[in-house]
Amino acid sequence: MSTPALPCPCGLPAVYAECCGRFHSGTRQVPTAEQLMRSRFSAFAVGDTAYLMRSWHSSTRPSHLDLDPGQHWERLEVLATERGGMFETEGSVEFRAHYREGRRTGSLHEHSSFSREDGAWVYVGPLSPVDFA
Repeated sequence: MSTPALPCPCGLPAVYAECCGRFHSGTRQVPTAEQLMRSRFSAFAVGDTAYLMRSWHSSTRPSHLDLDPGQHWERLEVLATERGGMFETEGSVEFRAHYREGRRTGSLHEHSSFSREDGAWVYVGPLSPVDFA
């Protein structure tokens, strides 16, 4: 679990409270699709399932979400972004998220779709099959 003074799990050079923590708490709205993806990675890293559910498109959101307590999300690489800016309504982000489970390390590679719902950026789903390595 991250604390406000620790570096943000998303990889940007800011402390958690000033980066993704403000989105998780609801004090700020995410301005871009890339920042939403980064904040969702951070939510996985800190175990914030409520934020993950809130930031998921209503048409693809699961009825519940159970995070694996043995899986620790450690590092994020943003590989590409397309659209998804402050004045756009759709965008995509390709990323690689690195995790650890016990002594085993791995990564998830995904090209994700994002759109605005009721004015807020939300995760829609993968644009291509998700690749675990």
